[in-house]
Amino acid sequence: MPELPEVEVSRLGIRPHLEHQRVRTVRVWQPRMRWPIPDAVYLLQGEPIHRVRRRAKYLLLDSTHGSLILHLGMSGKLCVVPTETPRLKHDHFELELETGKSLRLNDARRFGAVLWQPHDEEHTLLANLGPEPLTEAFTAEHLFTLSRGRSAPVKSFIMDNHVVVGVGNIYANEALFASGIDPRRAAGRISKARYARLSEHIKTVLARAITQGGTTLKDFTQADGKPGYFSLELSVYGRAGQPCVVCERPLLQQRIGQRNTFFCAHCQR
Repeated sequence: MPELPEVEVSRLGIRPHLEHQRVRTVRVWQPRMRWPIPDAVYLLQGEPIHRVRRRAKYLLLDSTHGSLILHLGMSGKLCVVPTETPRLKHDHFELELETGKSLRLNDARRFGAVLWQPHDEEHTLLANLGPEPLTEAFTAEHLFTLSRGRSAPVKSFIMDNHVVVGVGNIYANEALFASGIDPRRAAGRISKARYARLSEHIKTVLARAITQGGTTLKDFTQADGKPGYFSLELSVYGRAGQPCVVCERPLLQQRIGQRNTFFCAHCQR
């Protein structure tokens, strides 16, 4: 599943083509995605897109009447193509712009979503989310306060969207390794000083991934079709049995919260 860096890279890729451009036509080729596509999306026809922004793993295209919400699901891709480009098999949604280009959502598994948020309202999927990890609202104090009394593993804790949004499985593994924190430790048993290191490493890992174009995992490509390259620098994710980059002991793999977890039992305490 595309994680926050991949979604942010998609936002950066489509923004120059969409912002301040008027939508000529909305086309829904497959109305049933993860949820049915609401008729309200047609409110975009004839309207300019004022802003392309991201909240957690959702992309929002803001217009006068409201915001189109896009979610890539497991295998969704956004591409900007000339409007006359033949439709591909799994192209399910299109915004045709007056510039002669179109934004298309391609999603083989149809786990993605196309939704609508009316002006001055917040969609239920976006309500009660935690802070963005790359903002000043995300701090060690925030993590430490919310973690008190929590017995859940710290990896599950930082992947909880009510705690902080967008720290998916790949980057949780990498940030915990960089911080020297065992992913199995109870969230409530970690000190404020260690949360200070963890919060900074979460920011660093995510920012570096965005800069390098996201992580290439199976189906993900950027809006211009180029893959991301951060996977070349992963320290622990997907490297079970391989030597730790620090101590050279074999890395371990374990299921935590139904997700594969990779760590070094010697370097992470």
